[in-house]
Amino acid sequence: MGEEDFTGESKPFHSSPEQPTGISNLRQTIEFISSLIPLSHSVRVFAGKWQHIRNKLEELYSGLIAAENFDSGENPSLSGVVLSILATTSECYDLAKRCVDHSYSGKLLMQSDLDVIFAKFDNHVKKLTEIYKKGIWSNGYALVVSKPNLGASKEDMRFYIRDLLSRMKIGDLGMKKQALINLYDVVVEDEKYVKVIVDVGDVVHVLVGFLSSNEVGIQEESAKVVSVIAGFDSYKGILVAAGVIAPLVRVLDCGSEAGKVGAASCLMKLTENSDNAWCISAHGGVTALLRICGEDCKRDLVGFACGVLRNLVGVEEIKRFMVEESVVSTFIRLLRSNEEVILVNSIGFIQTISYGDELVREMVIREGGSRALLSVLEPKLSYSSKTREIAIRAIENLCFSSSTCVSILMSYGFVDQLLYYVRNGEVSMQELALKVAFRLCGTSEEAKKAMGDAGFMADLVKFLNAKSFEVREMAAEALSGMVMVPKNRKRFVQDDHNIALILQLLDPEEGNSGNNKFLISILMSLTNCTSGRKKIVSSSYAKNIEKLAEAEVSSDAKRLVKKLTANRFRSMLSGIWHS
Repeated sequence: MGEEDFTGESKPFHSSPEQPTGISNLRQTIEFISSLIPLSHSVRVFAGKWQHIRNKLEELYSGLIAAENFDSGENPSLSGVVLSILATTSECYDLAKRCVDHSYSGKLLMQSDLDVIFAKFDNHVKKLTEIYKKGIWSNGYALVVSKPNLGASKEDMRFYIRDLLSRMKIGDLGMKKQALINLYDVVVEDEKYVKVIVDVGDVVHVLVGFLSSNEVGIQEESAKVVSVIAGFDSYKGILVAAGVIAPLVRVLDCGSEAGKVGAASCLMKLTENSDNAWCISAHGGVTALLRICGEDCKRDLVGFACGVLRNLVGVEEIKRFMVEESVVSTFIRLLRSNEEVILVNSIGFIQTISYGDELVREMVIREGGSRALLSVLEPKLSYSSKTREIAIRAIENLCFSSSTCVSILMSYGFVDQLLYYVRNGEVSMQELALKVAFRLCGTSEEAKKAMGDAGFMADLVKFLNAKSFEVREMAAEALSGMVMVPKNRKRFVQDDHNIALILQLLDPEEGNSGNNKFLISILMSLTNCTSGRKKIVSSSYAKNIEKLAEAEVSSDAKRLVKKLTANRFRSMLSGIWHS
């Protein structure tokens, strides 16, 4: 059997790699380890113990290769450790060969030997770390291990991450920061590295430790990496178990602007299901987030802070604390922001905290929330259509459950704004405005009158011919409600085209469908005025009502025919009586 290289191909091995004469101890040790690592993959027995040994070998390899340009002769401590590593590696090579050949005398003895080798390698790693912490390793001496190409093997990725881990552990500040930058680059480029990071011991703990660093650059870069890891549901628990929340909150309190952005982004991901809400609150995170939202911070930071608070609102006690800390006033001020990211997140928060809570909803309206949302609909302002859609939905959710709130909205000119988007909005905004207008029509008699005065009926009539059945039905139902108001009914009848179109659109084949139902309802209302009855009866399309009634599929059509004929009979009697 032969050992495997990093490509997975077999190659012959021998009891100890041959080295050319004159090679340095450091180079010999590096090559010895590089030969031993692939050989260890050929071992099929004691897999768990060999995995632990291999992890230590990778740590040693990355540490030694980065020190290769350093003259170890000038540092007796380093030279001594290298010789010890070389000796242990030679012992390990012999054990690996015996495991591959199954030439060991007994399993218990081999397990004991492997435990001893692991302990020796672990001790070498600790000694090497102590030496490097004294300052002999710096950017000037560290060789950079090349980043693996896309599609590289898992082993190559692990080796690269272990090299970065060594630099983060024992490099100088410049090297630590560069290692963090490289780490961020690979996790953003290829999400497979996130799993490798979690699998390789100590990386997560080192990153969490760096969040408390006094060096701004180290803190910022580690926050960015941690935020990427937090984006994976499988690893959120690992970060929390490593104690990430407390240092993240400290960064929110006193970190740099960039550090706060990374911390807030990470916390937003960690609180998506509210599991970690209490932990954040316990460390003072809610207060820190509220302070950020109340200050003049950058849009990304405020946006993420809004997102975290929105996630925390689901916990009633935390929500009450926010309300006591004047969160409503803070977010109504943010509703007036020119930054759309802040505006959209603020609208989301206001809706979430108000949902199902009448007291908070009234507070939002009382403190100017509806007025602030209406300003987003102002056509002269340069908000995107998407932002306006979010604002109009928020207005509907906040204000339509109360006739008082609807009256306040209309006094601010909401009906005219709504009509503007029904006529001029992009397709999605136009349909949304129509849906909101339909619902507004059902809120009160006052709303029906205001919509009639604004000229809504003419536009609703146009939607009766829309391709979408839902749009046609909403327009018909809204009109059926509006013409119940006498003033609107008179206005509607004045246009001969209106009645003719409704009669024309009655479809006998659809029977008592929703659309027919509301069209007939409109006609029923119109029979309450003389001119309306006359125009219905005299229209060439009046036969559509009779067809529906004769088909015995629409009871509404039968009632309409009966009402029309009864009114005609009463008119005849009236004429005879006065003759």
